[in-house]
Formats: sequence, structure tokens, C-alpha cells
Amino acid sequence: MLTIHTADEVRVAWDAEPVKDGAVAVEGTRIAAVGPLAALQERFPGTRVRRWPGTLGPALVHEGPLPEAPTPRERVHAVLKLGAVAVLEQHAGTPELRAAAERNDVVVLPGARPAGALVETGRADLAVFDEAGACLATVCAGRLVHRRR
Repeated sequence: MLTIHTADEVRVAWDAEPVKDGAVAVEGTRIAAVGPLAALQERFPGTRVRRWPGTLGPALVHEGPLPEAPTPRERVHAVLKLGAVAVLEQHAGTPELRAAAERNDVVVLPGARPAGALVETGRADLAVFDEAGACLATVCAGRLVHRRR
């Protein structure tokens, strides 16, 4: 199912200029298109639109230890709640943590790297942050995995 995500501002990369009234069309696990909301709605008529307050951009890489929680699944979910969809191998060293990451489509990276960019055909990893930097929503491989109420 195709979904268009839009926010007050969209950044195709966190160091890029914000695009006002921008949007990202997501189909399955991939980004179908990035551009102005009006253009995406014209290209994909009748598509569901999720509107978010704040700034939408690429999901992050969590570079430190995973937050403490009672289970590996909860530790991985805590990372998703921060707007990250990737963790470093050195911090996901147990079989249980790796399995929890894999079940949730969280990428385990061999080393640090900057957050990606929102590009057509790229993996649909998005995060929305409010003005204070709190994560409002995380999309991991096209699936909404966190939404702050």
C-alpha cells in the first residue's frame, strides 16, 4: 500500500535545506518518490496521506549502547522511539539483540556512518522530530513502528 508522509518541513538529508510542504511517498519497504506534497498527490491520486507536525527526514543511526530494558525486543523498540533504525554491531553483540533487531528490520552496521538520505528507490527509513528534537514518529523499512501520542 502506498502512503505519503508529509510534515511542516522535509529534509532529504539532515544537513540539507528544508523543503516546505514536502512529502515522501512510501510503497512497501521503499521510497517511491520525494518532492512537494501537491506533486506527489497528483502523481499518486487517492493515496493515504499521513501529516506530521515538525520535521521529517532520514531515520538515524543509534551509535551508543542500546537503552536498558527488560527484554531485547524492548531495547530495540527503545531505539526506534529515538528515531533510529540502525545500530552498531558492537552494541548488538548478543544473539538475542541481533534477533530482535532482525525481527524489527533494524539494520546492524559494522561501524558508524551518517544518517542516510531520502532518495527514490531507497529503503523507506524516516523519522519525524518536533522543535525540541523529540521523535514523534519512526518509519522503519516502510512500516510505522513508533508514533508518539
